[in-house]
Amino acid sequence: MNYAKELQRLNDKRKALVEEGKQLLASADTLTDDMRQRDDAIHAEIAQVEADIDRYKRLQDAEKEMGAVATVPGNRIDSMQDRRENDPMRGFADMADFALAVRSASRPGGVVDDRLRIGAAPTNYHQETGTAEGYMVPPQAAATIWELVFAESNLLAEVDSEPTGGNSVEKVKDESTPWGSTGVKAYWRAEGSQMTPSKLDTDAATVRLQELYAFVLATEELLEDAPRLNDRLTRKSALAIDWKISQAFFEGTGAGQPLGWFTSSALVTQAKESGQTAATIVAANVAKMWARCIDPGMAIWFVNQDAFPQLMTMTLGQQPIWTPPISGFQNAPGGLLLGRPVRFSEHCATLGTVGDIQLVNPKGYYAVVKRNQPTYAESIHLYFDYNLKAFRWTFRVNGQPHLSAAISPNKGSSTRSHFVALATRS
Repeated sequence: MNYAKELQRLNDKRKALVEEGKQLLASADTLTDDMRQRDDAIHAEIAQVEADIDRYKRLQDAEKEMGAVATVPGNRIDSMQDRRENDPMRGFADMADFALAVRSASRPGGVVDDRLRIGAAPTNYHQETGTAEGYMVPPQAAATIWELVFAESNLLAEVDSEPTGGNSVEKVKDESTPWGSTGVKAYWRAEGSQMTPSKLDTDAATVRLQELYAFVLATEELLEDAPRLNDRLTRKSALAIDWKISQAFFEGTGAGQPLGWFTSSALVTQAKESGQTAATIVAANVAKMWARCIDPGMAIWFVNQDAFPQLMTMTLGQQPIWTPPISGFQNAPGGLLLGRPVRFSEHCATLGTVGDIQLVNPKGYYAVVKRNQPTYAESIHLYFDYNLKAFRWTFRVNGQPHLSAAISPNKGSSTRSHFVALATRS
């Protein structure tokens, strides 16, 4: 706005009114009623013009002050921002509060909570059509789920995993060994003799991430119980997801899910001892399994809990090979077998069956995880007959052993692998 021009116009008007009043008073010795009324009107107009002049001056001064503040470093206001954008929960109290907002927004004609729209699409809000409809989980809630799934005691945290933003990755495999017939080789050369070339023995493969979901049903009563709903949508969902991922890493078929090491060609199965009693594990079994594991110093013993009594009484030369952890059972609740931690797993077979005890170097297993925020949405399916609501989490994960088959040693006939299991004893 051109304040100088407006103020000049008002001052000219005021000057004209004053001049008119002077001429009115000078035109006659006695004022008529009409002249008095006009004089009163002139004074009223002058007062109004002066008030307008004051308003414009105040506005002009205020704008000058704002300009002065803007010139001070750090005081410039570029844009207004909802402070809830900086809140990792996007203004929600917890997952239950978020779920109830999604529930309300998903109803026909329902009102979408403003908190579901906070931030641009990449940060919080994402809505598509069809079965993909949903709302991205607030960052803190998503982090909580990831922390539970990637807890130190969980298998996903142990394997050789890497994040990706896509739905597939290209994996380059090189399974050659320095002593094998393929791959990069080194040679001794006599003076003047020709060099023998070698080349990388690589194989590229596409690993497509598979979708994993948790489909949670909630009664109307549960929806009104925020603490229970929050627990079911976070801790219980994370436990279910972790269980399914671990199960696939152990024994997945590779069809629509990760390929587990136990069902892969990379597994080495150590035969039982001659005359070994059924449903037993002896020290020789453990020693031979250790000898066939690649880098056993990084390995973990996965054992069915039914087999634990077999380990506690196991000795070599009158010396126990299973020992309880010196620092207590916190970091290795199953103790130590040949110095490596023992972990009880429900994925292991029952005692006496192949897979009841497994020696696994988890770094021999490759996993890829889409680390974008997990999608969370109320299902489009409404269980009217049972008065239920359905919520879902979706992740994308895949995995497979680094090796497609066990490795033959340079000298010896017993193959080696990152994954060793004991054969059935029956």
